[in-house]
Amino acid sequence: MRFMMMVRANRDTEAGVMPEEKLIAAMGKYNEELAKAGVLIDGAGLQPSSKGARIKFSGGKPTVVDGPFAETKELIAGYWLIQVKSKEEAIEWAKRCPAPRAKPPKANSSCASFSSSTTFRPAKQSNSTASWSRSSRGKSSQRTFPVI
Repeated sequence: MRFMMMVRANRDTEAGVMPEEKLIAAMGKYNEELAKAGVLIDGAGLQPSSKGARIKFSGGKPTVVDGPFAETKELIAGYWLIQVKSKEEAIEWAKRCPAPRAKPPKANSSCASFSSSTTFRPAKQSNSTASWSRSSRGKSSQRTFPVI
């Protein structure tokens, strides 16, 4: 199973402030452990949203909205893609991640699983950011994702 572990953005990451050397070294060691275990697919730190854009669709037509974006809780500062045998194994790897900067107010990271690309179909476009619908066991859900 593939999972994405994400580090949420905060004021520092949005300001382009690099982490302290100690944290960078700890992240490097963690990345090496993931690679040695054969579970690391990809990972990276991301640029501030001021260097990104969102694509919104209205009536089927795209509109580009340049960053920066005010709500840092909706942004990620970095990620890892891993392939493991279970959700529990992904959570164990996520718990081993070096703690990102904890100022202010706190640091968050999360772990989300991937679905097979065959389970997705384009959703009906609305006046929102790009979205996709997913059908699973008779249930349908729609998600909206910013493009940064």
